[in-house]
Amino acid sequence: MFGFNFDKRTIYIIIAVMAGFLILQYASNPNQLIGILLSAPAVLIAITFHEFAHGYVAYKLGDDTAKVQGRLSLNPLHHLDPIGTLMLLVAGFGWGKPVEVNPRNYTRKLSMEKGEAIVSLAGPLMNFILAIIFTLIYCAIYKFAGFKFLTSNVGDIIMLLISSIISINIGLGVFNLIPLPPLDGSKIIMPFLPYKAKEFFINNEQIFYIIFVLIWITGIAGTIITPAITYVSKWILSLGSFIFGL
Repeated sequence: MFGFNFDKRTIYIIIAVMAGFLILQYASNPNQLIGILLSAPAVLIAITFHEFAHGYVAYKLGDDTAKVQGRLSLNPLHHLDPIGTLMLLVAGFGWGKPVEVNPRNYTRKLSMEKGEAIVSLAGPLMNFILAIIFTLIYCAIYKFAGFKFLTSNVGDIIMLLISSIISINIGLGVFNLIPLPPLDGSKIIMPFLPYKAKEFFINNEQIFYIIFVLIWITGIAGTIITPAITYVSKWILSLGSFIFGL
């Protein structure tokens, strides 16, 4: 339609170039580099559990593709996508190596479409669950650890690490709910679309890949998800504060 083949490899090249500019920008600021180092454990946790959740739910629905390929693992090396991981480190949102599934293997109690939606939802949902768990840990430490620990170097680092885990998981979860390929949101909304809309969505998937790249390059993606990230963060923090009476 556009007179050229805009495939996933092209998308990755464009994103890699943009990520390179971001890295150069960060390299000029030592404090930002320290921030990236503190974010690394959070990125590993967020991506690993996100992709594991996809594979695990697919397996529970009857598809063992992820298990056969060794993706039912909490080893981060099995799940990291180089560009997506880099984006999580420098931009706060990104993706992991997609888990392959075969919807034809899903239990016949569900349509393939609904099965795909459930499997796709599992990743972002896992990120939100992790964000809640680590928020509760953060609030518990804040309430019971004492002023001396919280103001120590060790305490400061631990709280920064936990904060990073919370924010990265929220960012990954919200970002992947954007209803554009290759993100999870594109499959989550599919059962709710009218037939003609589904047909258009499937037949023009390449166009949506282009739109995805454009909204990322132009910063529109950040504009779209920042309010959602802020809202989810405030809700989760208020939950933790309520539970621990902070």
